[in-house]
Amino acid sequence: MAAASGGGEAISAEGLTRRFGDKVALAGVDLRVPAGSVLGLLGPNGAGKTTTVRILTTLLRPDGGRARVAGYDVVGEPSAVRARIGLSGQYAAVDERLTARENLYLVARLYGMGRRTARAHTAGLLERFALGEAADRPSGGFSGGMRRRLDLAGALAARPEVVFLDEPTTGLDPRGRNDTWEAVQELVAQGTTVLLTTQYLEEADALADTISVIDHGRVIARGTAPELKAAVGGERITLTVTDPAARGRACEALAALGPHRPALDPRTGSVTVATEHGTDALRTALESLAAERVDVRDVALAPPTLDDVFLTLTGGASGASPGAGSTPGAAAPAAPAPGAGPSAAGPSAARPSGSGPSEGGRRRVFSRRRGTERARKGGAHAWRP
Repeated sequence: MAAASGGGEAISAEGLTRRFGDKVALAGVDLRVPAGSVLGLLGPNGAGKTTTVRILTTLLRPDGGRARVAGYDVVGEPSAVRARIGLSGQYAAVDERLTARENLYLVARLYGMGRRTARAHTAGLLERFALGEAADRPSGGFSGGMRRRLDLAGALAARPEVVFLDEPTTGLDPRGRNDTWEAVQELVAQGTTVLLTTQYLEEADALADTISVIDHGRVIARGTAPELKAAVGGERITLTVTDPAARGRACEALAALGPHRPALDPRTGSVTVATEHGTDALRTALESLAAERVDVRDVALAPPTLDDVFLTLTGGASGASPGAGSTPGAAAPAAPAPGAGPSAAGPSAARPSGSGPSEGGRRRVFSRRRGTERARKGGAHAWRP
């Protein structure tokens, strides 16, 4: 590695601002990413995540502030930055007239890799992303998932020091997602730095050493996944009633637990409320519901997840509507000043040893049926060299 390889910061940003006409996209973003670690950048749609990535990858000039990637200024030394990064962005950049093998070989050669090395590296990437059987077919005939895997492989074709992944697993099936997670973990084990934006919160939980939550163009919280969950505090009682007409009475019964106000998820029909009293609160809730003749289909008591952190900090941006109140837990805390909030831990603090989702805590479930699946947003995204 070059300038960022000495154990310092591979990515740094101070006070980044950007406007598009009257719209303020970034209002002073500060980021610090140690070399050889993964930063998860979370936030609702339109929060400024992609604008931040485009500035850090030299695709967009900031209106104010400064940023360095791999030791080079993104405005003053863009060529040096581009020579050291890989990007998997939100718009396809594969050449549909070329085969998968030709796409990857082309990128490797453009970055100065020798022919023999480029051929060997390309072959390894094709196998790594399960594209070996389709390696010599034109990529224009690929399915969406195959194109996405090729896009991700392209971001790694030049063995970059710093990799930017903007929602990298959107549109992938579970196997493709796990393969991508393993590839990211291997990269970091080799010393590569990764900045990851994602809509899948369990992805950030599984991969990110530190997480920054961005909303309205500002970083409003930062820390490891356990630190952010601890900052939200308490546990969550989540239940589903047998009769949908009884959801209102369920919300009223849970509201009596105080001081937190329950929330009704319109997608699943489940009701959730935060509590600091664990099983005692759960017992009281079930007794109150029985007294109100509300039949409970299933109920769970669990520590807060990144979903809870996200909803609390961003004010319920995912669309959960209040039942007898607002988003689970207390009102969203005020945005901390830059550098405030949970402190970042070392590179191994949050990364699991396996490749699957990490939940960060025990989950006690009392159920008559399995819980409902969570809806996920999807869409095709791709890389650009």
